[in-house]
Amino acid sequence: MYFCLPIFNMLQRIQTIYILVALLLSVSAVFLLPLWSTVEGQSIFALDLFKDESNWMLFSIPVVFILSGILSLISLLLFKNRNKQTIFNRLNMVLNLYLLGIFVYHVLSLPGESEISEKGIGQFVPVLVIVFLVLANKAIQKDEALVKSVDRLR
Repeated sequence: MYFCLPIFNMLQRIQTIYILVALLLSVSAVFLLPLWSTVEGQSIFALDLFKDESNWMLFSIPVVFILSGILSLISLLLFKNRNKQTIFNRLNMVLNLYLLGIFVYHVLSLPGESEISEKGIGQFVPVLVIVFLVLANKAIQKDEALVKSVDRLR
């Protein structure tokens, strides 16, 4: 029972919830959320892009989603070290900005209705992940300021 106490301590902070939501969004985008639909009506998921090794940008989309999930998990487990948690969140934000840039470039560089018929919700996931990571970093900074103010009183 004693080994579970740090986990309960971790769950009572709001930044843990934000990072957990970012983790779930990154992982669900790979498996559950379609990135776009083709003209034939077939939904394309991130894992389907592993098949196309000729285009390195499309091949990197599922890799970056998986890396984002791994960074969120590492950040979630670093709840005792707030500075490292902030660094991992910032690195995760950079990865998601890269992912967002790939989506924007891919959508804007396609000629008309050639491949993508309809954009999916999976292309919006990096924006949501970035928002939740920013909220988590703000909560971590607030928590750090609270700890420093208590240390000054001693």
